[in-house]
Amino acid sequence: MRYELRAIMSLYAKVAYNTIIQVIGKVISTALGLLAIAIITRYLGKTGFGQYTTIITFLSFFGIIADLGLTLVTVQMISRPGANQDKILSNLFSLRLVSALAFLGAAPLVAIFLPYDQIVKTGIIIAALSFLFIALNQILVGLFQKNLRMDKAAIAEVVSRIALVLGIIVVYRFKFGLTGVLAAAVLSSAVNFVLHFVFSRKFARIKLAIDLDVWKKIIKFSWPLAITIAFNLIYLKTDILILSLIKSQAEVGVYGAAYRVIDVLVTFPFMFAGIILPILTMSWAANNIQKFKDSLQKSFDAMVIAAIPLMIGAQFLAMQIMILVAGQEFAPSGSILKILVLAAGLIFIGCMFAHAVIALDKQRKIIWVYVFTAITAVIGYLIFIPRYSYFGAAWVTIYSELVVAIASLFLVWKYSGFLPNLKITARAIAASLIMAAVLYFIQEWNLIISLSIAIITYFAFLYLFNGITKDDIIKLISND
Repeated sequence: MRYELRAIMSLYAKVAYNTIIQVIGKVISTALGLLAIAIITRYLGKTGFGQYTTIITFLSFFGIIADLGLTLVTVQMISRPGANQDKILSNLFSLRLVSALAFLGAAPLVAIFLPYDQIVKTGIIIAALSFLFIALNQILVGLFQKNLRMDKAAIAEVVSRIALVLGIIVVYRFKFGLTGVLAAAVLSSAVNFVLHFVFSRKFARIKLAIDLDVWKKIIKFSWPLAITIAFNLIYLKTDILILSLIKSQAEVGVYGAAYRVIDVLVTFPFMFAGIILPILTMSWAANNIQKFKDSLQKSFDAMVIAAIPLMIGAQFLAMQIMILVAGQEFAPSGSILKILVLAAGLIFIGCMFAHAVIALDKQRKIIWVYVFTAITAVIGYLIFIPRYSYFGAAWVTIYSELVVAIASLFLVWKYSGFLPNLKITARAIAASLIMAAVLYFIQEWNLIISLSIAIITYFAFLYLFNGITKDDIIKLISND
């Protein structure tokens, strides 16, 4: 009994350590990422940044399809009792390498037939290498998640972001243009992969392996996720792709700048969900239903506490944020950010339910949701982008995230009986509305001052409303 108690406390300590280190690492890497965006947007301008956004979005289609669901499958497969970790990881890594080379290699060939400028087509060839490193990297992240050592991933990400910023500064100094920016991105991705691989040697010995029986098992297990990810990609990225084909690169740049801010923000919920996924998976596999529900409720509360003030506060500060991040030329991106931040809030909340569906091993059941969302979203993009440009794209994005969040919650309720308690949600809304009232009067002040006052106001009233207490913080960190 005493040994079991020590083991449980050790698990709680590891979760707390991982959460704290990841948050610290993510704050630093986010700041560096925003600095990189600030330099790139000011250097390239709206048209150049539009070309950059088109290149990254185009390659995202091929990179995400090449994933084949292997990123999420990694944690599940190596977390199962008795799993041969080295054998599974070696085959996962090798399968990922083959799929990435095949799909990313096809990207430049497809680009030849599209009406893009030559600089965009050249950029696709350069940036494809960056996506190859990213693809291989994600398998290693699953290893760190399973061993609750995401501090290694955090260190690698921070160092790679430093490399990115330094590379972009060199590009800016010597005027290497768009291709130079993309080369800096390749360097950053390479540094990230090398560090992940070196750190992984402590936990597993990964080598190239082609065991067709293992590959068949992996594909059998991952194909529902592969289909889900493919359709998820369609509704997430088709907006920029369509925008790049029928509107100017300057419009893509305005939309892409706001979207990049959202991309940075939503790394937090996915980071958090990545930490919680192994706990949810193990709790459900052990038939510990109460622990599964308690962990999911605490995670939902944490996401709500972050998402609601984000959605409300951005309605007052979005334009100032975009000017700070991207420069005065991108002030119009503030209006888009006000809309897209609503989608980001839905991602904060919905991603926990999407990961819970995976923990329940019901990913096959959600395929139809992504198919429906992808089809209707593409129809929406084709209707509204020609008429309303990036505003139409932004509102269809909100629709897509809302459908997926609701459907994920429904499936979690259907198979686990879990429904979130909205007590904390109500208190977070109340505190956010008071924060909004304060922002109404100070929104023209300096952004840092306004933001600081807003954050202090929100958490002060959240505390007064018992939306968060000392005990809640301790329980959230320990997952008790």
